[in-house]
Amino acid sequence: MNFEKILSHHLLDHAFFPLFDLGGVRFAFTKHLLMMWIVGSFLLVAFSWLARTRTGAGLLARVALESLVLYIRDVIVEPALGHAGRRYLPYFLTLFFFILFCNLAGLLPYGATATGNISVTAGLALCTFGLMQVAGVREQGLFNYLKHVAPSGIPWWVLVILYPIEILGMLVKCIALTIRLFANMIAGHIVALSFLSLIFIFGEMSRPLGFLVSVPAVGLALFITCLDLLVALLQAYIFTMLTALFVGSSVHPH
Repeated sequence: MNFEKILSHHLLDHAFFPLFDLGGVRFAFTKHLLMMWIVGSFLLVAFSWLARTRTGAGLLARVALESLVLYIRDVIVEPALGHAGRRYLPYFLTLFFFILFCNLAGLLPYGATATGNISVTAGLALCTFGLMQVAGVREQGLFNYLKHVAPSGIPWWVLVILYPIEILGMLVKCIALTIRLFANMIAGHIVALSFLSLIFIFGEMSRPLGFLVSVPAVGLALFITCLDLLVALLQAYIFTMLTALFVGSSVHPH
């Protein structure tokens, strides 16, 4: 049994067909790209329908969705960004629900966790970095934003050292976002597959031993999968919250 091959089959991205080459980098239509398109299309259709429905189960779903939207606005966005929060609320709502449903899509049969791909999480973190700069310049003005990148009232020769450190700090924040989401989403799948692989590992030693190990192995894998439901929601919340805090630090330097 090749455990490395099993992990690569279930966790890594797979290209269906190439699209084009750019600067020596080959772009292809991949499984993770397909899952992101499916998630984006589902959110667009489902949320558009929920915004217009007035009866039945759709109304209950709409009320639940509105409660979640209000929670994100009142608990995550506005405390971090203040009066500017509502201006950027659509971005944070899109970010939260996109990450959440990408996380959940990996738990479906034949699904794949796009957020378990470090290229995807790096793209999301890059959007955060861009929003930090755009929001900072938009709310403070270019001169004031550059002025407040480093603390005021310190000697000029210290600023020469401090400015690169502060800019590097912004990049490190986004790198932390990249690694946090990627590692947490891929870890649960690795652990669940590890438990299931114990059945085949012990089964090669002895068939009765394989059957004996199968009960606790499946039970533990099922527990990890149920835990992944909580992790999917938690990681979407954490990514959105940290993004709001980082953008808030650019909008309100003090």
